[in-house]
Amino acid sequence: MDVSKMCVTTSSEFSLASVVEGCQLPVHMLKTDEWPLAEIVSTKEEDGRQRFYVHYIDYNKRLDEWVTEERLDLRRIQFPRKDRDAPTTTTQGTTTGLNTPKKKEPSSTLPSRSGSPVQSPEPHHMAGTPNVLSAALLRKKAQKRKLPSSEEVRPGQAAKPTGRPGFGRARTGSMAVHQDDVVTRVKNVQMIELGRHRIKPWYFAPYPQEMTKMGCIYLCEFCLAYRKSSKCLERHIKKCKLKHPPGDEIYRKHTISFFEVDGRKNKVYAQNLCLLAKLFLDHKTLYYDTDPFLFYVMTECDSRGNHIVGYFSKEKESTEDYNVACILALPPYQRKGYGRLLIEFSYELSKFEGKTGSPEKPLSDLGLLSYRSYWSQAILDLLINTKPLEGQETPQITISEISELTSIKKDDVISTLQWLNLIHYYKGQYIITLNKELIKTHLRSMGKRTRTIDSKGLHWTPRDWSKRGKW
Repeated sequence: MDVSKMCVTTSSEFSLASVVEGCQLPVHMLKTDEWPLAEIVSTKEEDGRQRFYVHYIDYNKRLDEWVTEERLDLRRIQFPRKDRDAPTTTTQGTTTGLNTPKKKEPSSTLPSRSGSPVQSPEPHHMAGTPNVLSAALLRKKAQKRKLPSSEEVRPGQAAKPTGRPGFGRARTGSMAVHQDDVVTRVKNVQMIELGRHRIKPWYFAPYPQEMTKMGCIYLCEFCLAYRKSSKCLERHIKKCKLKHPPGDEIYRKHTISFFEVDGRKNKVYAQNLCLLAKLFLDHKTLYYDTDPFLFYVMTECDSRGNHIVGYFSKEKESTEDYNVACILALPPYQRKGYGRLLIEFSYELSKFEGKTGSPEKPLSDLGLLSYRSYWSQAILDLLINTKPLEGQETPQITISEISELTSIKKDDVISTLQWLNLIHYYKGQYIITLNKELIKTHLRSMGKRTRTIDSKGLHWTPRDWSKRGKW
């Protein structure tokens, strides 16, 4: 936010009546000793007391909340200038619900070309593509002197949409960032009950107004229908015939299953799924045109049925070869490896299709880190296990081969190698160097994984969606 557009005062004479939408002032963050700067988004009177909905600037919107006057520091209030439009707080972009350690990312959007293998001087050195890597490294050096790229989104900062401007069809499950309006900036659902879980939503979702007035919205964990009370849900459950998501079960291993749901054939379920996801995905622009999308729902099975864990959606026909449009692991299942399982499954589908894929861009900081974690492990696993051919002293592989074997787009492969700082210039050529410490760290990380996708458990035949008649 441009602070120059704010009129700052430290006077103590201001009262609650002077606190209006657009003001900025320090607010005590609950369960901490911090007083971060926050913007007043909305106000209301409840039980005879004035309440203020605040957005903590430079913090994720999921922390936005209603506060009372005791938590406001009126001595340092900042008012929007009357001669200018009130500044609008930018918000974080894509949230995937996947959490990984944060690192800065030097992104690359350069086109890749296949190259010939080049002899590398040491074991575990992999040959790159000279022209592409040269340009990529020059770009990396240039970025050190420039502002962060659009994919390097800081907390509280909006990413700039760069994908397909002017694309006419309504998007459901898109990972592109959208601009907030006044209504959607305020959380409107206090709590949801989904199966045995009670979950506090993070963001606004356009559920019917009569539902949002209730203290809790009750969802059927199989068809995702919403009800206003537990008794209404009990009556619904007696009539609901589903014990798993509608559609075809295309994967099963132990208790984990994936169901492919066609957004055209199962429109009501797809719409309910989008509504549920909107509670936890700030970036998601919700439309009811689910026909062009497929939804892959991951479930965990027990004696009562298949319970939803998370999902990702993808276009039936993507001109940019996106293999994911929107992805989410529900909060009760986060930090347990399910998010990575969703990403891994999306690439397993790409391998069956014989294509390379990439998530819809741009990604937010958390979205990018989640994917970067998967890309890093997949690429490192391939490099470590690549053996030298007969007559070769060191293993050799090209960027194109890495892309084909992992189904990861070349641009994503290059940016990941840059991020890992594995590309080096040696005796007139670009090589990939793996050090022992990185190998140990990777093997230790892989050893901790308890859930992986087994390609033998996938029973799925790719379809050609180029003809609209097959939709």
